[in-house]
Amino acid sequence: MESLPRSPWLLALLAAVIIVEALWRRGSGRGYDVRSAAASFGVALVNVILKPVTTVITAFVFLSAETLAPTHLSPTDWRVWVAGFFAVEFAYYWFHRWSHTVRWLWASHAVHHSANEFTLPAAIRLGWTSVVSGGWLIFLPLVLMGFPAVIVTGLLAANLTYQFFLHTEAVGRLGPLEWVLNTPAHHRVHHASNPAYLDRNFGGVLIIYDRMFRTLAELNPDDPIRYGLTKPINSRNIFAIALGEWRSIFADLKRARTWRERFTAAFGRPA
Repeated sequence: MESLPRSPWLLALLAAVIIVEALWRRGSGRGYDVRSAAASFGVALVNVILKPVTTVITAFVFLSAETLAPTHLSPTDWRVWVAGFFAVEFAYYWFHRWSHTVRWLWASHAVHHSANEFTLPAAIRLGWTSVVSGGWLIFLPLVLMGFPAVIVTGLLAANLTYQFFLHTEAVGRLGPLEWVLNTPAHHRVHHASNPAYLDRNFGGVLIIYDRMFRTLAELNPDDPIRYGLTKPINSRNIFAIALGEWRSIFADLKRARTWRERFTAAFGRPA
C-alpha cells in the first residue's frame, strides 16, 4: 500500500527539499544521477495516473470491511488515534517485512529498491501493481477490529509521507532518536544490497518493532553500503523498472513443472 501525497503545499515542500538535496550532493562531490532521478519521476507519474483506480478499489474494500466490524471506535477520541498509530505501525512492519520475503509482494516493492543511488527521488519510485500484489490487505484486520477506515488510511498516509524524508544521505545519525524512530541512517541500511544488510529495518515511523523482532541492523563502517537490488537494474526505462520482477516471476512460472514449483515461483522468498 504505497502512494504519493496529494496536497499541493506538501508537494511543493517535497520538490523544494529534492532541489536542496541535489545541490548539496553536487556541492559535496557525491554527484547526482539526473537520469535515475528522471526515471523515478517517470515511475511516479504513472502512479499518479493509476491513483484513481487504486483509490476506488481500496476505499471500497476498507469501507465494506468497516460495515462488518463488530465494534466501531470513535474517530473523535484522541486515544483511538494514539492506539491506531501503534497498530498501523505494527501492521506496516509486517507489510514491509513480507514485501521483502514473499515474492508476489516483492514484485511491486522491488521497484522502490531499484534505484542505485540513495536520494529523495527514490522515495517516489513506487510500484504500479500494489493493488494486484495485495499487501494493502494486511491493514484490513485493523478496520475489522474497529478502527475507522479514515484513521487507518490517514495514519498510513502520514507514515509514508514521513518516510519520504528518510531517503537521503544528507542527514547523519540522530543520537537518542535512533533508538525509537526510523531515521535516514536506519533506512540507508534498509536500502542496501550488501548480504549483511538484506531484509533489515522494516519500520515506518518507529524502529521499535525491528528491535522487538530482531530485524534491526546498524551500519558497519567496514562494509560500506551498496544501494539497489542484488541484481542491479541499470535501465532508465520505466517499464523495465516497474515490471521487471513480474517478468521474472512469470518466466519462472512458465518453466515450473509441478504445483510446488509454481507456488515457490510466485510466493517463495525472492531469489
